Amino acid sequence: MKLSIILAPYDSGLYHAGCGQGPDAIIAGGLVDELTFRGHDVVVEDIGEVGDAQRREIATGFAVCRAVATKVDLARDDERFPIVLAGNCLTAAGAVAGDAADSIIWIDQHGDLNTPETSAYGFLDGMALATTLGLCWRPMTSAIPGFQAIDPSRCMLVDARDLDPDEGRLLETLPIIRTQWADALDNVGKLKAAGAAQVHLHLDLDVHDPDVLQVNRYAQPGGPNPDQLRQLACGLAKSIPIVGVTLSAYDPAFDAKGEVPPVVGQLLGDFLAALERI
Repeated sequence: MKLSIILAPYDSGLYHAGCGQGPDAIIAGGLVDELTFRGHDVVVEDIGEVGDAQRREIATGFAVCRAVATKVDLARDDERFPIVLAGNCLTAAGAVAGDAADSIIWIDQHGDLNTPETSAYGFLDGMALATTLGLCWRPMTSAIPGFQAIDPSRCMLVDARDLDPDEGRLLETLPIIRTQWADALDNVGKLKAAGAAQVHLHLDLDVHDPDVLQVNRYAQPGGPNPDQLRQLACGLAKSIPIVGVTLSAYDPAFDAKGEVPPVVGQLLGDFLAALERI
């Protein structure tokens, strides 16, 4: 398979800081070698430094989305399957735009469904899914090339074991398909029934059980182990048309033994093998 791995190494508007170091660490950990060994034609592109000179988080965050949307669209023009390695979950809004996705599977220990009106801390990444669903930051997303908000009925939220109270209340008002990771495959039919035809798969790596694999400082108990998450991703690849993937939120500072990059390599390798067998 022809692949385009797109690096968006930003965390909260900062280039190569915190989780923004994750994409390079995953590449340095052997991802390209793993995928090439499995027979894939891999190119790697970095969006480089974007945003304004003041490095304002909001401006830079959406500049990253615009750059990613453009890179993903070009990858699709070259008939390459796009894989975005991102520091922040907000980057998925750009990947969705580049994919021309009409639906999304969001696998995360968080809901990322706050808005500026509900966020207690103003954390932009905690609004990532809400932004992708068109619930906030609409003037900013309108500048992302090709962006079309995903209808909440075509969103499956997996795990989300760490929700703010306002996120929980919002979920009660939206037709989002909410499921635990162990039951996610049983809910794919609901996503198809809602009209999902081009699905973007977003994987926040902190969905992992931190007792088995800790990927950043936002560790909460529970979640799948690496084998379980890999099996879920492969099952999704066989069950519904996935047109692109984002992996986010790996901070190498919390992975002293370098355990995460090999896990990512095996996850993506097995996922792509499942995708090719459709």
